[in-house]
Amino acid sequence: MAKQTLTRAVETDLEPGRIYCVLSEANNIPRWAPVFADTLEPIGDLRYRVKKNGERFDIDVHLHPSAGAVDYVREMPGGRRGGAYIRVTPRPLGGSTICMTVPIAPNAVEAEVATVLEKELADLIQLAQG
Repeated sequence: MAKQTLTRAVETDLEPGRIYCVLSEANNIPRWAPVFADTLEPIGDLRYRVKKNGERFDIDVHLHPSAGAVDYVREMPGGRRGGAYIRVTPRPLGGSTICMTVPIAPNAVEAEVATVLEKELADLIQLAQG
């Protein structure tokens, strides 16, 4: 069976709340994940219309502050739902670990998805450092 998802984790000295704050503001997505979105337009309380390369699709943002979790979920081919699932957890001596799981498109190359995901995590940390 082909892999359906890819997960990467990274550690940072930034406290979890700083990372979570950036993630919970969906309008930040194009700043740290430009491969996913050029722009976002709010269309509901936690629903956004994403524009990427002239195409549009909707995402729902699920916030779970007590768990340090933010999920960006969209309709996938075949009527399934999926997206990026992100967890920010505290490290024992300060800082945080960020873990992100994303889907791998049927024709995508896993190594290329991994490279993009690793860059997104680095850019997320840089944005949170502000």
